[in-house]
Amino acid sequence: MKIALDAMGGDAAPETPVAGAVRAAREFPLEIILVGQQDAIQQQLGRYPKRPSNISIVHAPDVIGMDESPAASIRKKRESSITIGVELLKDKKVDAFVSAGNTGAVVSASTLLVGLLPGIERPGIAIILPGVKGDTLLIDVGANIDPKPMHLLQYALMGESYARYVMGKARPTLGLLNVGEEESKGTDFIKETYGLLEGSGVNFVGNVEGHDIFSGEFDVIVCDGFAGNIALKTAESLAHAINVLLKRSLMMSPITRLGAFLARDAFVNLRREVDYAERGGAPLLGVDGISIIAHGASSGKAIKNAIRVAYESVRHDLNKHVVEAVNLYTQHAKEHSA
Repeated sequence: MKIALDAMGGDAAPETPVAGAVRAAREFPLEIILVGQQDAIQQQLGRYPKRPSNISIVHAPDVIGMDESPAASIRKKRESSITIGVELLKDKKVDAFVSAGNTGAVVSASTLLVGLLPGIERPGIAIILPGVKGDTLLIDVGANIDPKPMHLLQYALMGESYARYVMGKARPTLGLLNVGEEESKGTDFIKETYGLLEGSGVNFVGNVEGHDIFSGEFDVIVCDGFAGNIALKTAESLAHAINVLLKRSLMMSPITRLGAFLARDAFVNLRREVDYAERGGAPLLGVDGISIIAHGASSGKAIKNAIRVAYESVRHDLNKHVVEAVNLYTQHAKEHSA
């Protein structure tokens, strides 16, 4: 298995992508191709005396910045690390592509250059969030901010496939993010989506609310990219705020400091459970290849786990199952309409 990694993507590139690649190359049975400026990558690799033999480099002189226009940058920078990495995926020279770079550019390049799976109209970014009773896959969190009900149906089919075959959920439960649990709640867009999901064949359990996202009671939650991105960024901000406020409270007096010391193992475990670095990257579902988007602030550990997400998606033949789910729905819809 070969995985291309955007070595120039992320806030601390190429240092952290190279660090993550070295860790992944030592842990997983695959070949990692670092795509980016060769001299800069070689300099970072030089920090590792025992460089793994399953790491190679493909030179890409250009870099797409985080603040650049996605579509324009893909057109203008044909030799960027994102463009060349996605072209390797398109040409089947690698099995997956991973990047912590410009999210919009990765979505645009993957959609335009690799194309979409048969029957899929829009890709969706899925992210795994920790919950009280288990992990939840939230889709979409930013790829498509103005979708149609059919797009959310396709997100449901793709999310259900990911939860079943990659996350190992036997019969994933699926909810639709809304302002209330009642079927009558929400906009006409949400009500139409509700009707489609009811007849989709997935284990649809109805509407869910914002407080359900971290309950762990639902394996997949579907929403439009606008609401999903706001929910994700709010969760990230809240986690940071809680961390700061908790540290401040624990340092208020000798007694609270002693309590913090005694409970340090519990705090370490909590941090591990909510750390996005443990989950790695977010799969861009719907494209005709495995494309993984990592957080721009990813550490080497997060990059390693983003590569793991790519590895597991390829190993479980995710896209084959997505196409099967879409075909099954299409056949069911035709029989029902007849």
